[in-house]
Amino acid sequence: MSASEDVAYVDHPLLAPSFIERRLYQIRLAGTARDGHTLVCLPTGLGKTTVSLLVTAQRLHDVGGKSLFLAPTKPLVQQHADFYREALTVPDDEIVVFTGDVRPDDRAELWQEAQIVIATPQVIENDLIGNRISLRDVTHLTFDECHRASGDYAYVYIAERYHADAENPLVTGMSASPGGDEEAILEVCENLGIVDVEVMTEEDADVSEYTHDTDVEWNRIQLPDEILEIRDALNEVITDRLEKLKQLGVTKSTKPDISQKKLNRMRAELQRLMNADKSEGYKGMSTHAEVMKLRRAVELVETQSVESVRRYFERQRNAARSSGASKASQRLVAEPKVREAMRKAESFDGLHPKFRKTRILLAETLGIQNGERVIVFTESRDTAEALTEFLSESFSVRRFVGQGDREGSDGMTQNEQQETLDKFRNGEFEVLVSTSVAEEGLDVPEVDLVLFFEPVPTAIRSIQRKGRTGRQADGRVVVLLAEDTRDEAYFWISRRREKTMQNELRDLKGAADDLEAELDPSQRDLSAFAGDDASSAGSAGSSTGNEGVDAASEGDANGASATASSASNGRTATAAATDSDGQSGLADFGPSDEALARADDGDDSHGEDADPGDDPASDAEGDEVDDSATVAAAGTDDEDTVEIVVDQRELDSNIARTLSKREDLTTRLETLAVGDYVLSDRVAVERKSVSDFLDTLTGGDRSIFEQIADLTRHYARPLLVIEGRGLYEERNIHPGAIRGALSSVAVDFDVSVLFTEDEDDTAELLATIATREQTDRERTVSVHGGKSAKTLDEQQEYVVSAIADIGPVTARTLLEAFGSVEAVMTANEEDLKEVRGVGQVTAERIREVVGSEYR
Repeated sequence: MSASEDVAYVDHPLLAPSFIERRLYQIRLAGTARDGHTLVCLPTGLGKTTVSLLVTAQRLHDVGGKSLFLAPTKPLVQQHADFYREALTVPDDEIVVFTGDVRPDDRAELWQEAQIVIATPQVIENDLIGNRISLRDVTHLTFDECHRASGDYAYVYIAERYHADAENPLVTGMSASPGGDEEAILEVCENLGIVDVEVMTEEDADVSEYTHDTDVEWNRIQLPDEILEIRDALNEVITDRLEKLKQLGVTKSTKPDISQKKLNRMRAELQRLMNADKSEGYKGMSTHAEVMKLRRAVELVETQSVESVRRYFERQRNAARSSGASKASQRLVAEPKVREAMRKAESFDGLHPKFRKTRILLAETLGIQNGERVIVFTESRDTAEALTEFLSESFSVRRFVGQGDREGSDGMTQNEQQETLDKFRNGEFEVLVSTSVAEEGLDVPEVDLVLFFEPVPTAIRSIQRKGRTGRQADGRVVVLLAEDTRDEAYFWISRRREKTMQNELRDLKGAADDLEAELDPSQRDLSAFAGDDASSAGSAGSSTGNEGVDAASEGDANGASATASSASNGRTATAAATDSDGQSGLADFGPSDEALARADDGDDSHGEDADPGDDPASDAEGDEVDDSATVAAAGTDDEDTVEIVVDQRELDSNIARTLSKREDLTTRLETLAVGDYVLSDRVAVERKSVSDFLDTLTGGDRSIFEQIADLTRHYARPLLVIEGRGLYEERNIHPGAIRGALSSVAVDFDVSVLFTEDEDDTAELLATIATREQTDRERTVSVHGGKSAKTLDEQQEYVVSAIADIGPVTARTLLEAFGSVEAVMTANEEDLKEVRGVGQVTAERIREVVGSEYR
């Protein structure tokens, strides 16, 4: 159905009428993603979110269940939620947002009723680890900006759990830039369980009419002698440190511009020496840390600003003064050449040439060319703040940075970020100076100029930044490049990687086309999303513009970010009703055979909903600290299941993730008042990495002895686990002091000290102890010393379980038999022995504890 003669819209029961414009390429992509786990690659600004929205609507209509949409930042999550609420006929209160701003218990309740959940991945990861939600009924999972799915990023863990737990999974990954080479792209696919790749480039006929040219200009800058002198002083120190590493045999080059790849190899070799307990490995690693700090300072002074390197030096000085400072930090600020560079930076009163060039380019764009908006991207928050202050003298400027506070710099809250973008969109200021937080997917308004303050060494980020212009008109991109600096290297690296990525995408596109040709043509039937007027699909599909989406998102043709979908288990368009011309229409798709079978059995077509939870640079976030104990709403009712309670602050490690993936135990998240892990009613564990342990000896909020004392007050069998190597080598702390601390923990506090190699080793140890306690010893998990108020029953069980260390199981049995704590305390020995599980010895012990005189 069409709202005008020129524009046709997609018609579907779950889509708002005359809202989603019908574009041929989006329909093709949605058709593929509907039928299998698919990676959708589409240039920035061409509506990846619309593709996923179409799949979501079809999936919920045919299969039921719920849809989960993941985006990497809070602003993106809110942006996508707004778009979904406008574009779908699903009630607004069934499209819910999950970020760390929503309490965990509230999320568990919201998950039950929601049809669509739009969330940051860290929150979903936390809720899965805490056993608050289940992915069983999620029939469609979207990974927006899916190129992040590598390493320890939450996408990887969530995808693994989804494929293992969901009854009817379908994944859609969305990105304009999935990876720098074939290996990286395939890694993303493997980590997300993706088997099909759909690629469309600006060269495709279906896409080209919606794209505009974006010229990239490289503007070369010469650095003044004063800045070069600061750099040269730092490079001398780098050369000296590399000479020391050369003597250890881990490098042949001593050039200060040594590549990062060689530095990584050097670190691996030093790690090998450390693993062999060779002292030169530890010394070399400390020297290597100095080199890395110095290289960062050189990069700042060359490519950013003198002000940014001033702030960097100040942070290094503060770090060196702090208790427990690393040897690398202490040596760095004491080095004469470094101190000389610091003095030169402090006394420099000139202007970095990049600042001057930025002002000229903005004057050309906003003044001479009558432009309206400019975005300036920079790597450094220090530079962003200095640049904002400098440009404010001539233009209306605002900064846009991440949410995390840093030394000397406050982050922006989610509300502040949204307010800034709204004002920029409404023309209340002209220039947005942003760090990487605005690169990915945000509904940033069309701009006249994107200025890179420095080249970006990755193809992904370069493509993301360029996507802020050239969406609805020809755009301009300018990159500032300081000659004979790291900018030069990044320039060539970026060009090579971007070209490689484009070639890889073309190769993948060819492979995808070959695969598509082998599938049943009905699975690629474009009219599946055509609505009632399927006969006019051809002409409607080529209509221009995207006014429907633009009206909803106030200026972004993308509308929002990419969404994922779930597998159709072999269901194809041939199962659908057809229009009079024999072509399937989206609005006519009825429920699948599987859904009908569930209906016959009396099941709800949506299934049974199970329950569900910023890195400063990326605005990703974890849970807000919640003082109330969190019940495992999605947990098992099997009393024999081994359970481990994890403190929320332990989510920085991989231990909780590793434990949560085991089938033989469940994890539960709480904010523990004492300890990091609770393994039974009597065993709690305080885990310390080697660095953490040494930190507690040299200062901080609480010493190790305070923490251990708290642990012993609340648990009968407390444990201290120290994880990692280099206990005596990492810090400038006398070995005797470390041994004295360990001796005090073991002897004075009667706490066992256990050592583990790494996080995996720690996870195995925790699982072994928990299993031994709860299975072999038949003890249950009981959290003691919690800040939160326990229920009356829990308090009564806690009091009775503390008597002679009888534990919670026997406590509950006694309370059920006698009816109150008072009755248990006054019961005689014979009455106690009548209770199941209480023998002569236990009865005598209870009477001894209750009736003996306190001395």
